[in-house]
Amino acid sequence: MWRCWEWALLWLGVGSLLALKVNKHKPWIETSYHGVITENNDTVILDPPLVALDKDAPVPYAGEICAFKIHGQEMPFEAVVLNKTSGEGRLRARSPIDCELQKEYTFIIQAYDCGAGPSGTNWKKSHKAVVHIQVKDVNEFAPTFKERSYKATVTEGKIYDSVLQVEAMDEDCSPQYSQICNYEIVTTNVPFAIDRNGNIRNTEKLSYDKQHLYEVMVTAFDCGQKRATEDVLVRVEVKPVCKPGWQDWNKRIEYKPGSGSIPLFPSIHLETCDGPVSSIQTTIELQTNYIGKGCDRETYSEKSLQKLCGASSGVIDLLPTPSAATNWTAGLLIDSNDMIFKFDGKQGAKIPDGIVPKNLTDQFTITMWMKHGPSPGLRAEKETILCNSDKTEMNRHHYALYVHNCRLVFLLRKDFDQADTFRPAEFHWKLDQICDKEWHYYIVNIEFPVVTLYMDGTTYEPYLVTNDWPIHPSHIAMQLTVGACWQGGEVTKPRFAQYFHGSLASLTIRPGKIESQKVISCLQACKEGLDINSLESLGQGIKQCMGVCPHTNRTKYHFNPSQSVLVIEGDDIENINQALRKVSYINSRQFPTSGIRRLKVSSRVQCFGEDVCISIPDIDAYVMVFQAKEPKITISGMDHFARPASEFEHEKGVTLLPDIRIVSTVTKMEHPPDLKETMDRVHKPVLLEEMHHNLDFCDILVIGDELNPKQECLELDRKELQGKHLDATNSTAGYSIYGVDTMKNYEQVLQHVHYRNWHTSSFFDRKFRIKCSELNGRYTSNEFNLEVNILHSSNTNIMEYVNHMVIQPQFIQSIHHPEESINNIHGSALPSVATIVIVTCVSILVFIIVLGIYRIRTAFHHGTKENESSKENEMDWDDSALTITVNPMEKHEEPRNVEEDSEEEEEELEDEEEDTTSAESDESDEEEEEETIGNKESKRNVIRQDQLEWDDSTLPY
Repeated sequence: MWRCWEWALLWLGVGSLLALKVNKHKPWIETSYHGVITENNDTVILDPPLVALDKDAPVPYAGEICAFKIHGQEMPFEAVVLNKTSGEGRLRARSPIDCELQKEYTFIIQAYDCGAGPSGTNWKKSHKAVVHIQVKDVNEFAPTFKERSYKATVTEGKIYDSVLQVEAMDEDCSPQYSQICNYEIVTTNVPFAIDRNGNIRNTEKLSYDKQHLYEVMVTAFDCGQKRATEDVLVRVEVKPVCKPGWQDWNKRIEYKPGSGSIPLFPSIHLETCDGPVSSIQTTIELQTNYIGKGCDRETYSEKSLQKLCGASSGVIDLLPTPSAATNWTAGLLIDSNDMIFKFDGKQGAKIPDGIVPKNLTDQFTITMWMKHGPSPGLRAEKETILCNSDKTEMNRHHYALYVHNCRLVFLLRKDFDQADTFRPAEFHWKLDQICDKEWHYYIVNIEFPVVTLYMDGTTYEPYLVTNDWPIHPSHIAMQLTVGACWQGGEVTKPRFAQYFHGSLASLTIRPGKIESQKVISCLQACKEGLDINSLESLGQGIKQCMGVCPHTNRTKYHFNPSQSVLVIEGDDIENINQALRKVSYINSRQFPTSGIRRLKVSSRVQCFGEDVCISIPDIDAYVMVFQAKEPKITISGMDHFARPASEFEHEKGVTLLPDIRIVSTVTKMEHPPDLKETMDRVHKPVLLEEMHHNLDFCDILVIGDELNPKQECLELDRKELQGKHLDATNSTAGYSIYGVDTMKNYEQVLQHVHYRNWHTSSFFDRKFRIKCSELNGRYTSNEFNLEVNILHSSNTNIMEYVNHMVIQPQFIQSIHHPEESINNIHGSALPSVATIVIVTCVSILVFIIVLGIYRIRTAFHHGTKENESSKENEMDWDDSALTITVNPMEKHEEPRNVEEDSEEEEEELEDEEEDTTSAESDESDEEEEEETIGNKESKRNVIRQDQLEWDDSTLPY
């Protein structure tokens, strides 16, 4: 008998044999496959299709295909069986495929049958086949340019094959989508074109004058016609045809007053077009010959300038401003702005006797500003500037200054003495500036027998000196003239001759003194000019030299005396450029003359061994100096007071202006922060802070009849002028203080001017007018009027009574209107006696009103204590007979403490402020402000009662 296990073994062996007999063949597939997959997709299209065949078909399992297996590390593909019987399969991606990461894949694939049974045992696999898959690209990226922008420079007048090349790139993986197939210019109407390789060319000749810079937008397309996400900017700068010259400078340079020193050409450089330059010399000239007297100078009077420059006293102005005291210039042609006198060959002026001493001694000085040009047809004629000749009978010239054939000649004939010999008499200077029609400053220093000429601060010795006999003594009077010479003899009728043609200013003569070089330099000093800023920053490559610079390998510079011409020279162009960038314009005047100042820059170049060198065109530019803010000079103070006659008759007199105040302010337009407000409202001027500057004169003028020197005068202690640049002159018309000094010093001096009148019986008042000036009348103050009343014994009681009534703040509200009081005072045609009568009548009326108010108030205070009423004893009187007895020269006899008085006065003033009526409160803010000022002034008058000051502006007449 077979055991069970033996039968089982037998059946297994038999089954194996049967299975081997059934699954006899391996599956078959192609040896290679080519596939394509589109990126971001999972389907692979194979060629040929994936199909496995098995010869065991149609035997179940053995003839069927159960799997395809891929051999390769981390291949993102898998193969699936679509039909076991037909052996059809499919290759697909397990995850999205990115062409930009990997363009193709290669791996091995095998097919497996299903074996001999359902369990898949003993399955067979095919041979290995190679699969090569290419990833198909999708045009997902747009072209981008390699540069954010492009820039090129071209020279005008040329056609370029390629100005520059732009280049774009595409991140797609395929040639179709990663290549740039086309470029295009987006900007229209530009003279440029671009080819498919990105080369930009100009389609026409470009002109620098027409357009300096072109900005062109360019885009790119890939071969799939996808456009670049961002266009690129291409800048094409047109460079002019290289012309030697200065580059990067502005024609207009703006200058605001007070700016100090500003550079003229901060970015300038020289273009030499690679020329063989060995050295260069550049001259910068500031042309100001049409500004005043040749440049911007102080326009103070000659006397003030002399004082300011420290010149010795005694200068005599021969061409002063026309006035009552200096009327000999009244008939001359005058330019009032700068006190320039123009002589047209028909006018002359006779200097009155006593102005200039007859004997000038061996030392004296003549100064003047002169502008003169050649006069056609008058070459043989002398043109007299200054002449001292015989007044009658003879025609001898004692001394003279004149122009003859564009030569300046000074004549000095000495008087006869014991030495009867030839002496130097005529001194000649031959200078081009005498006839160049420009302003120049001349000083003739006479230290006989030596005569020296200073022109614009430079010394010139005479080229010719001629001798002559001395003049024999005579008793003929002499006539000093300006602009022509007086011919008193040899003619039927004395007349002028040898007229001057030109302009003169500040013609002075100083007997007995000659000017120092320091004073001469100060008098002709120019307040504007050229300068070199931050010279230290230029290093060792530049130095200053005077006159003609020696030849070295360094950059040198030098100025002319007035600093209107600067010469820079050297062999290093970059050093020249740096030096020229440091050249500045400076104007030290606080109120410069507005207008343009022309600039001219000329250059001369030397080249290495070249017969023909490059030419540098001149620069023509200008500085525009703006108008300075005009100051408003205001004089204020007490404008009306009265004093007893005894004070006027005192040896010290009465102080006229004890509290005078001089201030100067400027205004400007207020700009609102909101632009809308600018359209809706008008800009209002805003008063700025006080502006400090100098004054050059203040006059105290007498209004009405001039002072009678026999009984009245204006006085000033000369000690008050010490330590200041001030001087003073006195006359019956008033008192004049002049000199360039601060407003504070003028205030101090004016506060010490006294008025004396030692015969006051015929006087009741005096009126004065104070006026100040800056820059010789360019800016003037307001006219401050002062009225002074003289109290006589006959009207002392009345005036004291009026003052007593005015200072009762408990009953009368005193409002001070300075302008109205001035108009009332100066507009009144009533004499002083009539004024006093009116004041008396009004005072009585005011007294009655006050009396009524007082009685009403006392009725309300009937039960008050008697000691309280005693505090108001100043206002207690016996009204039964209306009798008033006041001694104006006595002070209050009650032994009251000063502090108690002041406290009571303050209490009364506070009560007065609290009693303001509703009608007064309805007035405008401006009127309230004036009332406050008036109340304060009235309060001050109360405190000053013991000085007998009174202000009749509060009286209603």
